[in-house]
Order: sequence, then structure tokens, then C-alpha cells
Amino acid sequence: MKFAHLADTHLGYRQFGLIEREKDFYEVFEKVIDKIIEENVDFVIHSGDLFETARPSPIALLTFQKGLLKLKGAGIPMYAIAGNHDIVMRNDSIPPQIIFKKLGLKVISPINTNYMHGDIFIAGLPFYPSSQLKNLKAKLDELSKKAANHEKSVLVLHQGIDKYFGYNYELEIGDLPDNFNYYALGHIHNYINDAFGKGRLVYPGSGEIWKTNELEDYAKNGKGFVVVDFEEPKPLIKRVKVDMPREFIKRSLDYNNLESGIAGIKDTIKDFDKKPILDLEIRNVESDTKGVYELINEELGDLALMIRPNFIMDDELDVEVIINDSQVGPKQILKEQLKAYDDEAVTNLAIDLYEYLSKDKLDESKDLIEQFYEEYYHTSVENIEEIEDETLLEEPENIQTKEVLE
Repeated sequence: MKFAHLADTHLGYRQFGLIEREKDFYEVFEKVIDKIIEENVDFVIHSGDLFETARPSPIALLTFQKGLLKLKGAGIPMYAIAGNHDIVMRNDSIPPQIIFKKLGLKVISPINTNYMHGDIFIAGLPFYPSSQLKNLKAKLDELSKKAANHEKSVLVLHQGIDKYFGYNYELEIGDLPDNFNYYALGHIHNYINDAFGKGRLVYPGSGEIWKTNELEDYAKNGKGFVVVDFEEPKPLIKRVKVDMPREFIKRSLDYNNLESGIAGIKDTIKDFDKKPILDLEIRNVESDTKGVYELINEELGDLALMIRPNFIMDDELDVEVIINDSQVGPKQILKEQLKAYDDEAVTNLAIDLYEYLSKDKLDESKDLIEQFYEEYYHTSVENIEEIEDETLLEEPENIQTKEVLE
């Protein structure tokens, strides 16, 4: 018995606002489906962030439908959870994966947490924000007890874990139950394959380059999915790489040798089938950034889909905010400042609110607050000021989440 494990396909993502990049994500997904069929697996697990948003475009939905039907035609079912991008954090909301249940997609949800595929127990949960840690840990404990009755088991989650995610995690490694044979994780876009519990813990990584900070891992591990062989006492993992339709070229150029640096890039990309994304750092620039940009654009503009220059002035000092010898951002600083209150639940709530409010997700923020008070104070929140966001579409009426999911 073997299965394919993938995650973070982000269908519908229009990176840098470019339609070409949206099409790249669709192309990669189609390649992944074809390779999965070639691997002759028994089933597929998708560990969340199937789509870029909880309201995917028609073409994103159609792309997934074609892939799902292709798998169905090959006799390969898919089990899936919702990631943070698939979920609108509002009460009674449902992820877009539900649309495909009648086409055979087996959705793992808080209501329907587990399936059996032959003798393999497959259990999981959708994404939970860190402010819902108490609820998440309780549900994981329930799944662990169920897994104890099975010789072979898989846990499917879309969460950041402290050991791999750095400062902004939702779970600590010790929060995971240790009696599963395979941990099918999503959320981290880099490839991770680690020993844990009775078997392996794997993040297969994103299907495409979602952010440029993934370039180092991409150079090392590529993008793709894994095939898991469950015949042995411990699962055997095979990495399956998928060629990207478009290359990202990251180069550092010196202002004093700019022409030769540009010539080297031009020679590299001139024969590419698709125009690449150029991520360029130009160091020791004196003052004429406009002139430098015009030269780069004149020489490389016709050969590149997009050029992203970063100018480093010759007298410019790199300034980093350091806490405990680590480079941090706004969420890390917020977490550090809240340490004085010594309340992990409040800290997690603050970070989640920062994440949603910074993206104008006002309804989601309101629901997070209501859930927090309901969980920790056992009282209804009746006097919270109603927040309305006219840019959000109305939720479908007369749809009870429980009825849809069951």
C-alpha cells in the first residue's frame, strides 16, 4: 500500500499580480496529478491550502476538478483538509473543498475527522489558529486514542510547528500525539522529512514558489510531492520533483561591474522557454538608482517576465531588530512584548488578530474574539461592536455546516 502526499498548491494565486504566474500554478498542479498517476499510488492526501483563497475563481475550481476527475478515472481517491487559505474564519463557514464531495473528494473535517482506507486509519483536522490551541490539543488527544486501535495510521494537519516554523508557530512539537505512523503536514512551504513518533513527519512543501524566500530550499530540494510506502514496518519516503514552468533567478550584482553582471544574466536566460522572474540585488550603488534601473530594464526587460531590483547604497548599513540573537518581524516583537502578561492564550489571540487585521479580515477577527471568550470565559459576547466589511461576499443562506459536512 502506498500513497501520495502533497500540500500548499495555492490554486488561483496571482503572484505579483501577473496572470502568467497564476497560470504557472495551474500548470504545476496538472503536472503533479500526472506524476501521481504514474506512481501508481493507492490514494492521495492533500494537507491544506489547496486554493489561494476561500472563494476560489472559476478557473481555480475547474483546474482542481479536472485533476480530481483524472485521479478518479485512475481509481485513486483523495483525502483532503482545509488550510488557513481555504478557510474563512467565521462561524458556520465551509471550505471550498466541500463542493467536490459528490465527485469523490473525501474531506476531513472537525465533524468527520477520520476514514479507513483498507487497514490504514486516516485522521486529521483543518487549520486551527494559535488562539484555538486548547481546542486543537483536545481534538488531537481524541484522534490519538482512536489511532491506538489501529496498526497503521496517518495524521493529517495544516499547522506550523515550533521545531520547523520558527517564532510564529501554532503547535509545539510536544503537542503532537506520538502514536501515528505518518504525519502528513502542510503549511510550511519547504520540504521537511523528519523522524517522529512511530514513523515519519513530512512537509512536502508547496507546489510552486509562493514566496522568494523559498528559493534556497527550492535549489536544494525542488518542488513536488512525496510517495509513502506503507508496506515496511516504518514508512519509506520517496521525493518526487516536478519541473517548474518558470525559473526564478536570484543574483547579486556590484554597481562597479554592472555591465558584465547583466551580460552574465542575459547569457543565462536568453534561451529559456518562459521568461523568468529576476530577483536582483545591486550593491554599492552611489545615488543614480533611476539610471541603474533603466539600464537593467533596457538590457533584460524583454527577456524577463518581471525584474525585482533591490538597491544597496554604498554607505548603507543593514539594520536588524534582534531579540535573543534572532532576526524578527512585527509578530515576533508583539509576542516578545506580551511576555510580561504571562498568558499564552492572550498572546496567541493578539498574534492571530494582527494577522487578520493586517489583511482587513474584520469579520474573521470578530469571530476569533467571540471564539476566544466562549472558550476561556464561557460567556456569549453580546456587546462587541459589530464590524462590517462590504468587500466580503455574503455567505450562502440556509446552509447548515453540519449538514453539508456529514
